[in-house]
Amino acid sequence: MMIRKLFLLFILILSACSPLAADSPENGPVVVASTTFLADIAQNVAGDRIQVESLLPFGADAHSYQPIPQDVAKIADSDLLIVNGAEYEHFLENIIESAGGERTVVEASAGLSVRMDAENEHGVDPHLWLDPNNVITYVENIRDGFVKFDPEGADVYAANAVAYIEQLLGLDNWITDQVESIPVERRLLVTNHDSLGYFAERYGFTVIGTVVEGTSSNAAPSAQQMAALIDKIKASGAPAVFLDAAESSTLANQVASDTGVTVVTDLHLGSLTDGPPAGTYIDLMKHNVSRIVEALK
Repeated sequence: MMIRKLFLLFILILSACSPLAADSPENGPVVVASTTFLADIAQNVAGDRIQVESLLPFGADAHSYQPIPQDVAKIADSDLLIVNGAEYEHFLENIIESAGGERTVVEASAGLSVRMDAENEHGVDPHLWLDPNNVITYVENIRDGFVKFDPEGADVYAANAVAYIEQLLGLDNWITDQVESIPVERRLLVTNHDSLGYFAERYGFTVIGTVVEGTSSNAAPSAQQMAALIDKIKASGAPAVFLDAAESSTLANQVASDTGVTVVTDLHLGSLTDGPPAGTYIDLMKHNVSRIVEALK
């Protein structure tokens, strides 16, 4: 009886020491993604083997996010950090410096060709995820990061990645079908900031201009820039201005009053929602495309 008890105790100790027990993710490593959409993408690759949490809360705008003390603690405790890269997460620099320690960092966009900021030849457009074909590369990079971090889970991560890539390919086909319902001459985009460039390139839209110049929403246009945008909208016949739900509509409403365009204020470009309409990355894309198609048809 004593031998049996010792054996059971030994098994319990081994189970407790296993950092990646598939049925107990809370006992495993701490994996943090910078944003909610990255956390969702990574969770699809991780499956039940690892729990991925987002540093930013639902609805946060990474361009203007102000870190809180809990962010430093979360990064300090992390073993693996997943970031978008392409100069998107400037808010992370001070957090990582304050957190100290070491962790594995996976740059989801590594290997992708980036667009340059339309208004600043030295600036990079980080919004690669708004083309789901780029997210396939995100998945592959995240899969490889997980495998390097946890080689024993390689088969799980590989199978999950294949399954999720199939969903992304289906999403791409769905978007293509939806866009075909928009007359070619009306496939015109005006956004609050330069955020839909990759989306436009993939699906055949023309970006007419932006209310705020550059790829960050945390900026303010001059009167001359506003006047130039109004002229572009009138000349092109663009029917709508599209904003992320986290962005102020004040300037876009001024543009609308001078041009008669519709202002669409409920896109979700950089963050998921806590439930519908953008509770997952795929739901986020479907919601945005539906709103764009509705406004441009």
